[in-house]
Amino acid sequence: MKGKSIKGKVYLVGAGPGDPDLLTVKALRVLQSADAVLHDDLVAPEILKLIPAMAQVHNVGKRCGKKKILQEEINYLMIALAETGLRVIRLKSGDPLIFGRAGEEIESLRRANIAFEIVPGVSSAMGAAAAAQIPLTHRRASSALVFLTAHQAQGSEAANWSKLAGSGATLVIYMPGQNYSEVAAKLSAAGLTSETPCAVISRATTPQQRTHRSTLAELSRSPKLSAPTLLVVGEVVRFADAAALAQQFGVSGTSAASDLAPALARFADSPSATDFRTDFGKNEEPLA
Repeated sequence: MKGKSIKGKVYLVGAGPGDPDLLTVKALRVLQSADAVLHDDLVAPEILKLIPAMAQVHNVGKRCGKKKILQEEINYLMIALAETGLRVIRLKSGDPLIFGRAGEEIESLRRANIAFEIVPGVSSAMGAAAAAQIPLTHRRASSALVFLTAHQAQGSEAANWSKLAGSGATLVIYMPGQNYSEVAAKLSAAGLTSETPCAVISRATTPQQRTHRSTLAELSRSPKLSAPTLLVVGEVVRFADAAALAQQFGVSGTSAASDLAPALARFADSPSATDFRTDFGKNEEPLA
């Protein structure tokens, strides 16, 4: 229609925890078709190299309490670029929906009547846990998972740490800072024992990754690792250490395999195995 401007579209894209190999196929495709990219400080340089040479690139990061740009300014820039008809990528580390302020940006885009799409990414919690070989849930240790942040927006209601800690869930604490005394005090006050396992994971999935395991009692004396860091709290942290696992559950990789051998042999000779081989794939339903 003559005289009517064509609005572009905004993509809220998760860049993953750091390793460029963890970028999703869709995120890569969208990024390589960008007209403009607004990225956080924590997006890996290797991922930024994937941006088309002709695209506008804006670093809109806020890190360690130092704000280069206000959230309102990011919202305005994102909308202004889209209103000129550009394909705008708002590139965030981890997953945009987890402590990424995506909610505020979604609200502003809706108010401006700008089309948008969310492209999820591997969250920092999942990437860090995988890199440190910590299962965030386990049938014998934890059947729930809670994401927390050690910092709340001014005026917002703090999480009820006592209620969350009492649930027995694995706690993943984003932005714990480098002074762990305050976090340790909150966890102790919430009712966790001094022997509760903890792990501080720094710069997860990158070549600079470091992991420090401790207990809640020793957490305040943990080394100050480079940001960004995550703190994992709960019994599942023990599974990162094969020796501790063997001590707690009385099994090792070798013994577990030998223990399974007789059972596997019995299964192979059973009618159930024949039925399994016959029916495998016959009644499979397509994945949703």
